[in-house]
Amino acid sequence: MITDFREFVRGDRVRANTSPEINEAIDREIAATVRFYAGKTDYEISKRIEELDNEWDIGRHVETRAAVISMIGLVLGLSRSRKWFILSLIATTFLFQYAVQGWAPPIPFLRRFGIRTKQEIDVEKYALRALRGDFDDIFFLRREEQRMY
Repeated sequence: MITDFREFVRGDRVRANTSPEINEAIDREIAATVRFYAGKTDYEISKRIEELDNEWDIGRHVETRAAVISMIGLVLGLSRSRKWFILSLIATTFLFQYAVQGWAPPIPFLRRFGIRTKQEIDVEKYALRALRGDFDDIFFLRREEQRMY
């Protein structure tokens, strides 16, 4: 069983800026989940894939939190004191930093709670699809093509 997913998530800027310990913990969790579902029915695997389709990746978490904090800063800045506008400035700065660098100060905090990147979610999803047999036809067709030549 593959437990090192670095090759599958190469180029992931969030992973590149996350401590190796946290990345390894997330990788172990993915591997454990795939092993767990290896003995399950196609229906159970399909339900898990559906859950993964609805899982929020770290980008969505960062964007949502930045939007909420920015709105709070705007509302408080308009209704209480102009000092609250600093919240909007901080949130948009973090969002910009995340967009440019793939990292922002809230990222390590979110990663410690197991919030995954889109690529990490996709690794689990495709492993489960392979377990379910979604790619069997592809391998079969490939073998048939090789026999023809």
